[in-house]
Amino acid sequence: MAGNFVIGCGVMVVAGSLNDLTRSLQVSVALGGQLIAAAAVVMCLGAPLLAAAVGGWDRRRLLTLALVWYALGHAACAAMPNYATLLPVRAASMLAAAVFTPQAAAAIGWLAPPEQRGRAITFIFLGWSVASVFGMPLHSYIGEALGWRWAFALVALLGLGAAAWVWSAMPDGVRPPALSLRAWREVLTHPALMAIVAVTALSGAGQFTVFSYFAPYYKALLGAGATEISLLFAWFGAFSLVGNLLLSRHIDRIGAARAVAVLLGGIALALAAWPLVGGYAAMAAVLVPWALGSFSSNSAQQARLGQAAPVLAPALMALNTSAIYLGQAVGAAGGGAIVAAHEAAGAEGRAVYTGLPFVGLAWVLAALALSLWADRRLRHDGN
Repeated sequence: MAGNFVIGCGVMVVAGSLNDLTRSLQVSVALGGQLIAAAAVVMCLGAPLLAAAVGGWDRRRLLTLALVWYALGHAACAAMPNYATLLPVRAASMLAAAVFTPQAAAAIGWLAPPEQRGRAITFIFLGWSVASVFGMPLHSYIGEALGWRWAFALVALLGLGAAAWVWSAMPDGVRPPALSLRAWREVLTHPALMAIVAVTALSGAGQFTVFSYFAPYYKALLGAGATEISLLFAWFGAFSLVGNLLLSRHIDRIGAARAVAVLLGGIALALAAWPLVGGYAAMAAVLVPWALGSFSSNSAQQARLGQAAPVLAPALMALNTSAIYLGQAVGAAGGGAIVAAHEAAGAEGRAVYTGLPFVGLAWVLAALALSLWADRRLRHDGN
């Protein structure tokens, strides 16, 4: 969980400090947002490829080394003099995230007894929610008050601490069985399992179309400064944590598929109401259903796949993590394209971000429809 907290902090550090990053490096908001998209592409492609490459590694050493790489990469990012050098270093550092998150989930799923597997997997994903509660607001405040480089440096420091913690807590000899090419083929040709993975990508695309641009959106819409932006991030993060805690407690009772449907419905409701927001109170209210489902929906998806095909879990966890990052890349890039188009047309203020919630809503509704189909297909195949 501590490792996923650091991974989440690093993934979200650009979004949290985007205002200062674009000012400091003298690039547009749309171009700055592509740091999120580029990192997501690396993580998307890296998760399944690296899963195959590190299949036989002892997980204690693998997870520790991933966090050390992550820490050193973010320290290097903080020292980069311009956008052109920051982009490739940022992308390289995110290879660690492509390894850590799916392999941590596969390892805990392998260690946990079957009746506790769903709860165990969702528990370690609490780290992402904790990152949204503490890391995201802190990045935002540090970025606005001290500069984006200090926000990246904080991720580096946290990464070294988490690496030491994982090394001390993780037992030796944890080696989930490596998957054969035949097993990978079975995963990739199973329509229901691949549909579940696609749900994750669609949901992520919908959320990150808007989420990537939270900080400048708040500034343009509400005139929010460093403190107000940080508080809104903290509000979102607090309810994200609540959503994951509730999910972890009840998922084995209500079922992962049903949980995913409810959580995606909440996100869709928030995006549908987003264009109506006109002040801090309304923004806080709209953020609640979205936050409750944001990270918990990914946790439920991981648990759903782990329960549907435990033997194939390492491949499915890697593919689902890849889908998380694919969704982030598509959402951040698509949102950036919309922002750039509006800026090119001469839009200013709130008008620059018009269209983001509508596109995000379409992605999430597609995810919900596909999730319901996959559940029906798995039930039919089981019968």
